[in-house]
Amino acid sequence: MAQPVLSHLRYSADHEWLEDGDPARVGITAVAADALGEVVFVELPEVGSQVEAGEPCGELESTKSVSDLVAPVSGTVVAVNEAVVEEPGTINEDPYGAGWLFTVDVDREGDLLSPQEYADRFDAVVAD
Repeated sequence: MAQPVLSHLRYSADHEWLEDGDPARVGITAVAADALGEVVFVELPEVGSQVEAGEPCGELESTKSVSDLVAPVSGTVVAVNEAVVEEPGTINEDPYGAGWLFTVDVDREGDLLSPQEYADRFDAVVAD
């Protein structure tokens, strides 16, 4: 079954989503959460650290594999979702809501895809 892609977000080819705002919120897509399987450990960037678009900034470990968390933008991390660190399965249950990962003051955007571009590339469907 095709996973949803929300129409108000933008996406990286590395399966992170970005919700524009001040600061911008970052998470991983339902496509990635489904492919990972049950997420059992999350390592997020530290508050105050700099992340670079396209570069690893954390790690997600699941029952299937360990994957890098890749920053979709460059900037300063201003908050992390400690609830996800304590309950990593939240990423699988609600990747676009309670499963958000961190927020960042954006200095520069990486290569981001529109919802339709991401959906076309990864066999997903755009939803509201």
